[in-house]
Amino acid sequence: MFNERTAIGLDVHARSVRAAAIDTSTGEVVEARLPAATAEVVAWVTQIAARLGPVHAAYEAGPTGFGLARKLAAAGVPVTVAAPSKIIRPAGDRIKTDARDAVLLARLLKMDELVAVRVPTEAEESARDLASIHRWGGLLSWRRNAEMPL
Repeated sequence: MFNERTAIGLDVHARSVRAAAIDTSTGEVVEARLPAATAEVVAWVTQIAARLGPVHAAYEAGPTGFGLARKLAAAGVPVTVAAPSKIIRPAGDRIKTDARDAVLLARLLKMDELVAVRVPTEAEESARDLASIHRWGGLLSWRRNAEMPL
């Protein structure tokens, strides 16, 4: 259940993060474009928490992994990693931008409409990544190339 004063939506990509914070008391929306560095995202979220009060952050699970969720949790920020297939998208919403996605995540978090996925431990995530490499033949091709005579 959402009890914090400010909902933060993060649209996370490998090279950048689009962030939107909604203050539930005033309706103020604060948006930012951040580099993908986890430390900078955590710093922005804690800065918003200092300015607007208690926060809760959310972002979609994806190929960037769960490192950001672990860092935010370590900084004392509650975080929800949302299942992308369960996110409610408005009908007829054909314009998709990172800024709109960040605001949508913040709004859905505020309304408690996000379905969370479990954040795996670092060991579990590493094992999953290794299994993924093996499944797609990446490890086998690497091994073949390593065994080729020079």
